[in-house]
Amino acid sequence: MSLSTLVLGAGFVGRAAAWDLKRRGHEVVITDRDAALAARVGEELDVSWAQLDVGETAALERHLVDVGSVVSAVPYSFGVHVASAAVRNRCHYFDFGGNPTIVKQQLELDAAARSAGAAIVPDCGLAPGLANVMAAGLIEAGDDTMVDDVQIRVGVLPQHPEGTLQYQLVFYAGGLINEYAEPCEVIAEGAVATVAPLTRFEQLHWEGLGPLEAFSTAGGTSTMCQEYAGRVDRLEYKTIRYPGHGRIFAAMRELGLFATEEQSFGDVSIAPRRVLLDLLTEHLPQTGPDRTLVSVVVAVGETVVEQRIDDLADERFSSLSRTTAFPATALCDLIARSRVDFRGAAAMHAVAPADKLLPELETVGIHVDNR
Repeated sequence: MSLSTLVLGAGFVGRAAAWDLKRRGHEVVITDRDAALAARVGEELDVSWAQLDVGETAALERHLVDVGSVVSAVPYSFGVHVASAAVRNRCHYFDFGGNPTIVKQQLELDAAARSAGAAIVPDCGLAPGLANVMAAGLIEAGDDTMVDDVQIRVGVLPQHPEGTLQYQLVFYAGGLINEYAEPCEVIAEGAVATVAPLTRFEQLHWEGLGPLEAFSTAGGTSTMCQEYAGRVDRLEYKTIRYPGHGRIFAAMRELGLFATEEQSFGDVSIAPRRVLLDLLTEHLPQTGPDRTLVSVVVAVGETVVEQRIDDLADERFSSLSRTTAFPATALCDLIARSRVDFRGAAAMHAVAPADKLLPELETVGIHVDNR
């Protein structure tokens, strides 16, 4: 059993991951391309730190040689590269996923990971991640019973919304637009289907917040649609926002602002999405207190059960950091201590039993309310 863990990325989520791993008794090394940031976070948390550009394979592998696990909080574009290096070095690997194309490629490492005795587990954040573990736990509680409906709703909202969008940029703007731009997998009439993002709007009521909206976004179902087609009749994921937010972004999409190809505007050629990302990063607030909402509703016949999370930022971390990092670090610890026995490559909900993961989150104040 090795409790030595490498954390890649010293941003909001990587910092929270390093803190929780240390709390759990791991020997932690936190790295970042920005040496000053890595040093500042390492000294704050009293853990080892190093400068590392994960795109440099040789440097990455030097850091993987002596650790048992790696938690990756770098952009998802590095997901296959880092997961492959982890397999070569017989390390367990956990990331926060969110891009179905990348996750599919990571899952192709299954045979190699089994041979290496490594666990490769993408999609270990909030959604995909924790919300999917909750949904899978409720589905599996019925043994092999056919499930009529699974509805997953997740949102991270500013506690004090500002501006027309009423949104706080709590993670990389590119990830946000990816969720708003890509096709959304669902299960409809027992079969896998796709729906357009920023559609299927509904009103949602949450105690103390009044009416909210929810709409279809990509990535939140992880691999559940492929795995539960034929057993679940309907399954859908939607993102929660304050009213009006989704339709503003839908208008941006219709106007072509999500386009990634360069276009000519007079004497200038530029991709509209690049401009949009820069403007979102520059103008949206990023540091206020936030609140995470999760609702998972599963219906079997006349029986309807719901689990909810309502999590607030604390004095140390934003709620997004807490609910994204801590599911991954809890699973990392469970596998490192052989409390969860898994080798191969699979998404989090297929690896982490809800009855083992959710109690681990109670220790950091993330409470699941059964209704």
